[in-house]
Amino acid sequence: MQELIENFTKHISESITISKSSNLSAFSGKVENVLICGLGGSGIGATIIAQIVAQDANCPVTINKDYKIPAFVNQNTLVLCCSYSGNTEESLEMLEQAQAKNAIITCVTSGGKLEEIAKAKNYNHIIIPGGHPPRAAFGLAFPTLFTILKHYSVIESDYTDQFNNSISTIDAEEENIITEAKSITEKLMNKIPVIYADANYEGVAVRFRQQINENSKMLCWHHVIPEMNHNELVGWTKKNEDLAVVIFRNEDDYFRTQKRMEVNKTVFEKYTSTIIEIHSKGNSQLERALYLVHLGDWVSLLIANKKGIDVTEVDVITHLKGELAKI
Repeated sequence: MQELIENFTKHISESITISKSSNLSAFSGKVENVLICGLGGSGIGATIIAQIVAQDANCPVTINKDYKIPAFVNQNTLVLCCSYSGNTEESLEMLEQAQAKNAIITCVTSGGKLEEIAKAKNYNHIIIPGGHPPRAAFGLAFPTLFTILKHYSVIESDYTDQFNNSISTIDAEEENIITEAKSITEKLMNKIPVIYADANYEGVAVRFRQQINENSKMLCWHHVIPEMNHNELVGWTKKNEDLAVVIFRNEDDYFRTQKRMEVNKTVFEKYTSTIIEIHSKGNSQLERALYLVHLGDWVSLLIANKKGIDVTEVDVITHLKGELAKI
């Protein structure tokens, strides 16, 4: 896992090359809406891209992480099916329903049944390198989503320049990122992380939560501002030093949200002494998001190492899949 995290920017660069060389069939129609189907490590990229392209996309981009697809899906809907293994049962069921609705289907996978179906049905698809835990393939899968949305004219740019800027920033800051990750790790040991971020960066908070869950084998939760100011903030009423607040900060966080964060800290301070602020680097939302994703991945790995646990082990998920296979 450490090697995979170290190769994060190499994965992004490799994915851009793969995306640009993919032979996607021409499309002359008009996409009225987009549904991206994917779960876990295969779906987090969809969560993040939907927020990044919100001001660029010319139609709604919706994420689906379930067995059933929404009723709005029709022949003018671009359904993007993402499954790293190609065998995620929920994604395959969503694909089957999208086929029944004659949707415009495109797939991102490393193989499995999804690749077989894509090739048999002649669907546009991008194949990425396999053999990794899905959560560690984020850098390989994420850029392909931009390529596909650009191909179908949902967005005007594939964001290559921003990806390249991100690669340069992360590579230049890698030593500092690891140093900060070590400091954060020390503060999170034996704590329950409570993760907060501006609503526009919720995908980054979700990614960190998922990595803490899978890599560090810990429970935690996340919420976003301003929404949590209308509910969860009231729940801070009892001293609990087992909790550690992690706040993701970005220079483009809405100014009123930034003020909310400052006021929120005065509340948190009454109930826990562990409050960690993580500031992103980069000149765009995409760059800042990737910076935080990478730093968070390092933290999840370092916690696992410090706890002496197998970071790649997901036996409980394997058990669950085995039980479901009996149905």
